Amino acid sequence: MADAGAEPPAAAGLGKFQSLRGVTGFVTVTGFHEGELATQRRAGVEAEAKRLERMLDGSRLSDGATKFLRSLRFAAITGRDSDGALWVSPLSGQPGFLRGDGDTLEISAVLREGDPLHRMPIGQQVGLIAIDFGTRRRLRINGFLVDAADGGMTVRVDQAYGNCPKYIHPHEVSVSAEATAAADIPRCATSLSTADRAMIAAADTFFLGTTHPTRGSDASHRGGPPGFVRVDSPDRLWWPDFPGNNMFNSFGNLAVDDEAALLFVDFHTGAAVHLSGTAQVQWTTPGADGDDGGVGRRVVFSVGSVVALGDSPGVK
Repeated sequence: MADAGAEPPAAAGLGKFQSLRGVTGFVTVTGFHEGELATQRRAGVEAEAKRLERMLDGSRLSDGATKFLRSLRFAAITGRDSDGALWVSPLSGQPGFLRGDGDTLEISAVLREGDPLHRMPIGQQVGLIAIDFGTRRRLRINGFLVDAADGGMTVRVDQAYGNCPKYIHPHEVSVSAEATAAADIPRCATSLSTADRAMIAAADTFFLGTTHPTRGSDASHRGGPPGFVRVDSPDRLWWPDFPGNNMFNSFGNLAVDDEAALLFVDFHTGAAVHLSGTAQVQWTTPGADGDDGGVGRRVVFSVGSVVALGDSPGVK
């Protein structure tokens, strides 16, 4: 086991990644961090969140979690590319492509050619959200990417806990469609195209990647009615918050570090729009214009980079 604070050897020589925030060695952390606590206080839900805090202490995959993972076809992973940019990307496969054993998660899938995290550097902290759209169940996993090869990846688990089923919409995941989309040449840009904006505006689901200086990357799911994500311009979009589990993992990260990544997927065609940029939580008056969830919070995202794969007529 590496010493706390030591840089994993695999990170050496990778430019910005060499001094990547969040890479502190294989040290399991517990409890809420300062950003989560501050956000809970501002929302007035400290007591409710405190009752859930022990969920964060699990560093091993339970038998139930292992069984759940083996049944899945889809997950999303947050990490950094070799330049240190934060992205969130889709992973898919036939049931059994996610296999858990104690504190280890084996992923029998690779990020497709053109994906911004294709051949992502090992030795970094990653976040993963594994989701069953049919049963509306999801499992959040945070840990270290300790190995990656042509056939898959290995994650050393630091945290694994379930999230509530709210706002999960049914989607059929087409593993073959994602493979087909992988053959397309990615479009890389610094702003949203007309097609990107249309796909985002039609979405009822997306995935959010955030990060913390010592806890590393995190992946979460966001859902709402089609059109809940508003695109104001080619480089700015926003969405309202909805009532949730009150832990504020993502918002807590953003309170400390505004780096963020978004992923929009067309589950029918395999097309995807990846965004990397910054995000800010804005606190408004509950019930104000656009406050669909009635909680007085929204997130404004500023686009820094775009990678689009495949051709989507809209999210199915």
